[in-house]
Amino acid sequence: MTLIEKILICLLGGFLLLSCGSKSKKMDVEESVKDTLTVYEPNWESIKKNYKDPEWFNDQKFGIFIHWGAYSVPAYGSEWYPRRMYMDTATFSAQLKHQKDGPNETYLYHKKKYGDQKKFGYKDFIPMFKAEKFDPVEWISLFKKSGARYVVPVADHHDGFAMFASKTSRWNVANMGPKRDVLGELFEEGHKQGLIMGASSHYAFNWSFYNKKDHFDTVDPEYADLYSKKGKDLTEPVSEEFKQLWWDRTTDLIDNYKPEILWFDFYLDIPDFEEYRPKIAAYYYNKGLEWGKEVVINDKNLYHEAFPEGTVIYDLERGKLPGIRQLSWQTDTSIGKKSWGYVTNEEAKTPNSLVDDLVDIVSKNGNLLLNVGPKPDGTIPEDQKETLLKIGAWLDTNGEAIYNSEYWKTFGEGPTEEEGGYMSEHSKKGDFTAKDIRFTKRGDKLYAIMLDWPSDGKINIKSLAKDSEFAEGLIIKSVRLLGSDNKLSFNQTETGLMVTELGEKVGEFAHALEISL
Repeated sequence: MTLIEKILICLLGGFLLLSCGSKSKKMDVEESVKDTLTVYEPNWESIKKNYKDPEWFNDQKFGIFIHWGAYSVPAYGSEWYPRRMYMDTATFSAQLKHQKDGPNETYLYHKKKYGDQKKFGYKDFIPMFKAEKFDPVEWISLFKKSGARYVVPVADHHDGFAMFASKTSRWNVANMGPKRDVLGELFEEGHKQGLIMGASSHYAFNWSFYNKKDHFDTVDPEYADLYSKKGKDLTEPVSEEFKQLWWDRTTDLIDNYKPEILWFDFYLDIPDFEEYRPKIAAYYYNKGLEWGKEVVINDKNLYHEAFPEGTVIYDLERGKLPGIRQLSWQTDTSIGKKSWGYVTNEEAKTPNSLVDDLVDIVSKNGNLLLNVGPKPDGTIPEDQKETLLKIGAWLDTNGEAIYNSEYWKTFGEGPTEEEGGYMSEHSKKGDFTAKDIRFTKRGDKLYAIMLDWPSDGKINIKSLAKDSEFAEGLIIKSVRLLGSDNKLSFNQTETGLMVTELGEKVGEFAHALEISL
């Protein structure tokens, strides 16, 4: 069934139903799924039969992630501050002994700076999170200048404080802190400036995010709707009440903001949520048809397959793939090496390394979702702004090798090795060199992107040698350096495609050769 056929079915359904997709807050999951359009049934067989990765997502290549919340107020450690501030010696040693920041660092920092966790808990950061300088026009304009084509703000993080006007919780930005619908304002401005808008949900882990001990405010029943109703037993299974709450929060986000991308974090992949995964996929995909949109789920579990292959677009956190994946995929990573949210001692990645990552990912049929971490006042740190603008300047020159491109027969060549997989970005053996080349294709153009500028001003592309399996049948008509109008002299031999005089260097970072076929 084609998308047009699905839309026609949905439109017909809209005429037949007086209230298409409506549901009461108290209606259970089964009833709310049945009440929406049912091109997609809430089972994997139906979803696999009807779903196909939308071409539009793969065409965009570059998006912006935004981790912003009350955790930016302490600006210490990472966005996991609200979890670690409640980890005393025993808890930390048992659960996070592998972390690099040492035992109890966040816990001790909090006690010293803010006082005892019973008297000053995470809830007390929320009134301090004022976002008084938040300007959605400025943010979206910056993201557009960066060359991003889509934006995915975190709507609901583990901490339980919703960054949208949630109808299911008093703990949200419209009621507290900024007292503004942050997500709604970003969506409105993003659509106004022509960007695709998505939202991420990390709420499933709220069930186990906060540790419960008598000397913490997390056990106070007055705040159970923020810290979750889980008890002190770390092994307590997810309650049906919480799973229903997760469903209500997620469908509230879907129904009221109509995100074109819905990004899910881990913990939704655990067995407790198994029955909910096909139901939420069916609900969201049917909603997309109702809206007349092809929508996308991003799931951060490429190797766990919480959502079966071919039902969502897989996402790798701070990692890449070692080679081409024919199905669309995505890397999410951050400008900051230490945290996703704002911290005062962040160490930033260079624009050069991020451009190289973008090129490498795109050559393997992936997208890059790059995170920024705004300050609690609503400003984006200057170094992050500068990085985004430099990426945007590079894309202004080289975007034709990135946007709407396809992978080629091989992703690339060169000496620099990388491990693929989740959290693998620190495994790269040294910086990329001029001999590290990545390929993309668009129409009758092949792009060979050098990840550094050769010091001798020449390059030999081995994959395009006359006897190469990749170059068989190719007739090369011309070669030019993007950003320059000069056509370059070249010679295709048994050892490679040799360009002996590249001419004047264009730009600071990776350099793309346009090869006309």
